[in-house]
Amino acid sequence: MSKKPTKPARAATPAKAKPKGTAGLLGLALDNDDGHKRMTTGEQFMLVGGSEETHGRMTETVVKTFEELKRRHKRLETVEPKELVEILQKSTPQ
Repeated sequence: MSKKPTKPARAATPAKAKPKGTAGLLGLALDNDDGHKRMTTGEQFMLVGGSEETHGRMTETVVKTFEELKRRHKRLETVEPKELVEILQKSTPQ
């Protein structure tokens, strides 16, 4: 009499946590007339185009924005849109 081998019981695996949404900032400027192609990227942002001055302003704004988010212990994925607008306006160089 032969018995079929049984499969070993698998341990229950915990349900995978739902991945949190991802977020990013995209800056696009169209005032370039010197022929240079400017692009700056980071973990959660991409800045494209613009004159040297405009691209620099966008870069400064994004850097200050992420610094402010860090000070507030918030992440781009979780900050409310209204609060993000306020931070971006505060971070934009005059």
